[in-house]
Parts: sequence; structure tokens; C-alpha cells
Amino acid sequence: MTANLLVRDSRRGTACRPGRLLPCGLAEGPSFGDHLARHGSLPDGRRKESWQRATLTAIREAGLVGRGGAAFPTGRKLDAVRSGPGRAVVIANGTEGEPASRKDRVLLSQAPHLVLDGASVAADLLRAAEVVAVVHPDARRSVDTAVAERGAAGVDRVPIRVVTAADRFVAGEASAVVNWVQRGTPIPRGRPPRMSEHGLGGRPTLVQNVETLAHMALIARHGADWYRSLGTTEEPGSTLVTLLGAVARPGVYEVEIGRAVHEVIALAGGATDELQALLIGGYAGSWVPAGSALELPFSAHGLGVGLGAGVVAALPADVCGVVETARLTRYLASQSAGQCGPCVFGLPSIADQVDALAAGRPGTFGDLERWLEEITGRGACGHPDGVARMVQSALRVFAGEVSGHRTGRCRASEAARVMPWPIPDVVP
Repeated sequence: MTANLLVRDSRRGTACRPGRLLPCGLAEGPSFGDHLARHGSLPDGRRKESWQRATLTAIREAGLVGRGGAAFPTGRKLDAVRSGPGRAVVIANGTEGEPASRKDRVLLSQAPHLVLDGASVAADLLRAAEVVAVVHPDARRSVDTAVAERGAAGVDRVPIRVVTAADRFVAGEASAVVNWVQRGTPIPRGRPPRMSEHGLGGRPTLVQNVETLAHMALIARHGADWYRSLGTTEEPGSTLVTLLGAVARPGVYEVEIGRAVHEVIALAGGATDELQALLIGGYAGSWVPAGSALELPFSAHGLGVGLGAGVVAALPADVCGVVETARLTRYLASQSAGQCGPCVFGLPSIADQVDALAAGRPGTFGDLERWLEEITGRGACGHPDGVARMVQSALRVFAGEVSGHRTGRCRASEAARVMPWPIPDVVP
């Protein structure tokens, strides 16, 4: 790994060094001219089969994986869509339904042309007929401006359409994005056919997170070896991370994968309190104990949990992890797509059990553990699995606190502090 830490705070005016993805000191995205001055033009000859083969090979050899949560290999995803029937569609997914995350909207606001470059590269590789950018409302103006600039410059051979994303937790799932664009309902589809075979308008469809597309644009310019000059052998490159909770400067930072977790926390000015745990990946991510995690590499391999939507939430020692888990579980239960039993019946029942545990009320703890097992793998989409994973990790990491709550004791009750999560309180 190199000696450089790549960092970007989402707040205007914060001193930083430019990373691969984000520039410094910009309140909004650069003009197309400034973008070209920084990154240069995309390679010529993108219609040629030889360029397409070489670029697909570079993306595979770079080891790029999706940055939207699932971490699926990007090369394999491109291959699947490329082999589908008919002309493809590319969807740049900037929905960012994860409430704790800000990385995609910051990227779209401050480097929209890099994302659109990646979408253009994907369209060339797939011989696509259309690009649809589905973006968070906060980034809509920046993306609209960038699309207009590119249209005036005539740089994209495929038309780009911009759609404002739906505001729901499950709305960022690939099939939910397609349903939102096509029908106005952000409902995930958990069964075949696959998006690579039958997506938007029945055409093969690549739904790719906007950060992944930005990395793809850089790989198309600089190649696989350049991309692998940061990160680890198993997980190369850099990634955008939203740091929040008990840190001095919450924001979005660009991090070299494999850095020690305490160095990642230091990018946000360090912890403001003693930490007891970190929530990695977002609200449907995994809790890990801070004491052991801070010295581990920031990677899925190093932490043993997926990085998900690129969220690290730092939980201070005087905030009750059981109470916070109950708040998150209740919110996630309210975000059901309403199309299967595990979501409609299972998640509210699990939220009731976690609420009872947090309040120190008598309950059947065995039911909670059993229900978490029973809903896993049985939903119409992955939403129940994510909730179960988060709650199961909490029962492990906060085992001592769980025991106290089962007998009516909470060691954090005197402080009565809660995390400033960016979610509304949901009344059961």
C-alpha cells in the first residue's frame, strides 16, 4: 500500500488533499472543462471491439467490485449484461436509500462528470441504447447541469436521462430502481428473470452504483495496475466512507482500503468519546466491538463483515447499544416493501421483541433468536436478511448489556444519551 491517505470531508471549506474520486474545496461539481483539466478525456476508439475487450479485461483485473452494498464483481456483471438478448440499458444508481450514507450524493454533487464518464464507458462496453441516472434529490441540480454540459459538448453517443430517486430504504435495490423508473413504484423483485436478461423495458439492464461507475471511468483511463496501486491484494482501490456518530468531523471521506480502522476514524478528527462499538455498512450492516476493530484493516476481509454502503458509525461507551439497535430495528421494520411474510409479519414482531428487550420488559428471548433465523433467506428481497444480520450482530457484541436488560438493568440508563441517527423516530 502507498503511504497516502485519501480524504475528503463533505463540508465546504474543509482542508484536504484530493483523492481519486473527489476534488477539494468545491461546494458543487466542477464544470466540464475543469473536469477534463483534472482527469483528461476518455480514451478514443471506444466503438472499437479491441478497446472494449481491453477495457473489460482491465476492469476484471483491477478487481473492482460494486460499492452499493453487495460488492459483486463489476467485470462479471458487465459480462452477464453483455451476453443478454437485445440492446442494453445502463442505470447509474445514485438512489442512496441508506439514511446513514451521504457518499453517493456527495460524489454526484462534487464529481458528476466522473460518474457520467463511467456510465458512458459502460454504455460503450454494452452497446447500450440508453443511460438513466437515478439520483438522490440533493444531487439532482448538479447532475442536470453536468448532463446539459455534456450534451452541448457532444461527448456522449448514448442519451442520458435523469430521474429523481424514490425516498425509501429498499428503493436502491437494483430491481426496485428498475421498477421505480418504469412504473413509479420502488418495489424490489426477488425472483428471476435477472436484470441482465430482462430489466428496464424488458431489455438487459446494468444497474450500477454511481461510485462504482466513477472508479470504472478511472480504470478506463489509467488501467488495472494503477487502480491496484492502492488497497490490498484481495480488495484493491479506494472507497468512499460516511463517518458519523462519536467523531469530531462527521462527513464523507475517501479511504484507501486496508488502512487500520483507527486511521479511518482519525480522518474525521478522531473519536470524541471512548468507543464501545462500530456499526459497519449502514443500518442493515453489522456491529463490531471497537476495542478489537480499531486495529484491524478497513476491509471486508480484515473486519470479517461486509462494508455495505460504506458507513462507519461510532457508538460511544455511554450510549446503550441495545436501545440503539431497537431504534434501528423499528425503523427498518417500517421500511418493508410489504410483499412477503418475513417483512410484513416477521420484522414488526422482531422489532417488538427488541423494543421489549431495550425497555427491560419480560419477553421470550428465545423467540427473538428463532425468528431471526427463520426470516433469513426467505424474503422476496434481501431486506429481512439485512435486518436479521444487524440484530444478530448486536446480540453478540452487546451480550453483556443484553443480559442486564433481561433483568431490568441498563448501565447507560443514567446518561440517557442516544445516537444522532438521521432517521425519524418510528412509533410501533
